[in-house]
Amino acid sequence: MNRKKLVTEMGRISRDDFHRANKLPLVVVLDNVRSLHNVGSVFRTSDAFRVERVLLCGITATPPQPEIHKTALGAEDVVEWKYYASTTDAVDELRSNGYSIFSIEQCDGSIALQDFVTEPGKCYAVILGNEVKGVQQSVVDMSDGAIEIPQFGTKHSLNVSVTAGMVIWEFAKKLGWV
Repeated sequence: MNRKKLVTEMGRISRDDFHRANKLPLVVVLDNVRSLHNVGSVFRTSDAFRVERVLLCGITATPPQPEIHKTALGAEDVVEWKYYASTTDAVDELRSNGYSIFSIEQCDGSIALQDFVTEPGKCYAVILGNEVKGVQQSVVDMSDGAIEIPQFGTKHSLNVSVTAGMVIWEFAKKLGWV
C-alpha cells in the first residue's frame, strides 16, 4: 500500500529559496482571461514548475483577489507577475528582450504541441487567450508562431488553466527540467 506523504516530507523550497532559484525560461502571458479562478490556477502551476513570470494583460485580474487566492493558494505571492493594459505592449517588451513568442491557438500553420522543438539557451513566452475568444488576432499576428494542442472530441477548445498546465509541462520536459 502506498502511504501519502505529509507536506513536511515533500521537500518543497521556501519562498525565499523560490525567489533565488533558477527559473524555467518561460513567461506565461494571459491575454484578457476573465476568470479569476483560471488566473489563480495559472499562478499555481507556474509555481510548481518555477516559471519565470506571469504577465496579466487587458481585463485579466491582478492579485490580490480572493478568487485568485482560492486556486493559487499563495502562489500569486511567490511567482513574479506584471500587469499590462495591452497585450501588444507585453509582447513588444518580450520581443525587445529576446524572447521567442508563441500564441497557444488553433491557426493555419500552427505547430502541434508535441511536435514543437525548443532550442537550448532560448527564452520563451506563451500567450493564452480569453476563455471565449482565444488570443486576439492582432497578438497572434505579432507572435513568432502558434502552438496547438490536438483535440479529438466534440469541443473546439480546452479550459485555459488546463491548457496552461499542459503547455507548461511540455515546455518543462522539452527544456530538460523534468
